[in-house]
This record gives sequence, structure tokens and C-alpha cells, in this order.
Amino acid sequence: MATVSLGFNIDSPRWDQSTFVGRLKHFLNITDPRTVLVPEEELDRAKALVEGCRAGLVPPGSSQEQLLYAKKLYDSAFHPDSGEKMNFIGRMSFQVPGGMAITGCMLQFYRTVPAVVFWQWVNQSFNAFVNYTNRNAASPISLRQIGVAYVTATGAALATAVGLNLYTKRAPPLVARWVPFAAVAAANCVNIPMMRQQEIINGITVTDENNNELGRSRRAAVKGIAQVVLSRITMAAPGMIILPIIMERLEKFTFMQRIRVLHGPLQVLLCGGFLLFMVPAACALFPQRCSLALADLEVELRDSIMAKHGDKVPYVYFNKGL
Repeated sequence: MATVSLGFNIDSPRWDQSTFVGRLKHFLNITDPRTVLVPEEELDRAKALVEGCRAGLVPPGSSQEQLLYAKKLYDSAFHPDSGEKMNFIGRMSFQVPGGMAITGCMLQFYRTVPAVVFWQWVNQSFNAFVNYTNRNAASPISLRQIGVAYVTATGAALATAVGLNLYTKRAPPLVARWVPFAAVAAANCVNIPMMRQQEIINGITVTDENNNELGRSRRAAVKGIAQVVLSRITMAAPGMIILPIIMERLEKFTFMQRIRVLHGPLQVLLCGGFLLFMVPAACALFPQRCSLALADLEVELRDSIMAKHGDKVPYVYFNKGL
């Protein structure tokens, strides 16, 4: 095993985060669904090891591989802002097992209104956990705001799904199969901004390139949330658009008509195949440490930064969340 190199920084990205490929490798690492099976005790040991390494206290005999694996577990289970352990369902590493089950069922049970209502409700409940867990932790949100966000997003999803389901009764079968994706996209446009409304109202902390705090910006929050919305829709799109085409063609074969009971499990597995790549790919669309040009900030914040730092801070940086 390789020994820990001199000056090793456990928080330094292993891959270049300014490129999509580098970010993809990073998120393939931390969204690895196998990490959801890691016992809580091992996650706590990983956190202790990471925090010790940050303080310069590397346990004797530790290898660089051990430290990097501990960082992988830490990144998969602990919030990047607060360092608190995230709830199991809300972790991005649970997106593949959780998402494949729900998405597969949404795609399978799309024909009747009760089934549409139930599975859209389940999906929005899951999304609420994920969005709350991966918010910018520096912006607290009340239980009332969480409730309003949940009800609003669920309402938007149900209205879209049920409305389009009724509207497409006479449309080609394939069009009806795309209704769940339309509902998911509409709900994401509501759920994420509502769940993170405090960031838009009060702004989020922005820093210079050396992580020195400069103030709070609402425009930075809007940019970060917009990128997350686009990422979430992109995450769902391939599976929910391409898979219906595949199933539409497969179901014309005689052997598929004989095993109708297996259509649901098959769609769940195929959804898992899509999500296995799309979860890290969608997370990697935009840098986690997002930037905003000084000229694009609110006038008062821009003037404050220029008064203190002149033209030495052309960009500000912030965590956009996931």
C-alpha cells in the first residue's frame, strides 16, 4: 500500500473539478450505491479519520488508499456544509436503488388515475427527502416551509400527471408512457425552489477563491438552484424517455406478452441501469463549487466587496447543493 505523501490534503479533489470528466469521476465515486450498505459504525470511523487527517493527525500505518476510501465514505454520507450525517434516503448514493424502484413503478403503472396518483405521491415524498437533505445547510428552513414545499410540489406533479393522463387517452400509447416524465419535470421545477426558498429569500454565503466569506447573495442562490433543477431533470430524462420506447417495442413480441407479470421488475432493473450512470453524470453537469462573476451580484454586495477588496475578487464562490 502507498504511504501517505508529504503535504497530502484529504480535501483536495482527486480529479480536476473544472472539467466534466473530472467531476464525473468524482461523483461516480461518492454516489456509488454500494456505500449505502456500509454500517453506521464504519461511516463514523471514516468521519473521525477524515477530521483527524484535516487536523494533521494521521494514524500511524495509514495508507493513502485507506484515507481516500474514508473520504469517499465521508462524502457519500455527510453533508459538505454542516458535516452532519445525512438521512439514509436523502443521500445521493441512495438515488440508484431508491430511484430505480420508484421510476420503474411510475413507468409501469401509468394507465389508471389511482396508480398515477399513488406513485407520483411516493416519488414526491422521496424527492422531498432528497431535496431537504442536499440543501445548502447554511440556510435553515422551517417545518411549515417544508410542508408547503412538499404539498405544492406533490400538487404540481399530480395535476400534471392526471391532467396529461386524461388528455392522452386517445393519443398513441407511447405518448401516454411519457406522462410520468412530464410530471417529474414539472414537480422538480416546483419542489426544489420551494424546499430551498430560504436561500432565495435571504441569500447564501459567498466566498472568495480562498474561502473567505464575503457576504450573502440571492442571485447566487437562484443560479445554484436553477442548475440543480436542470441536473435533476437530466438525471431522470434518459430512463423516462428512452425506456418507454424500448418497452413499447418489446411488448409487441409474443414472449413478452406471455410474461406480463415480469414487465414491472424488468422496468425497475432497466431504470437502475440508466440511473447508475445518470446520477453521477447529472451531478457532474455543473461544478459543485459554483462561481458567479462580481458584476452579476446584487449592487449592494458588489459595492461592499469592491470597497474592501478593489478588483482583486473577480468571482465569488458558493456551494450550489445537489
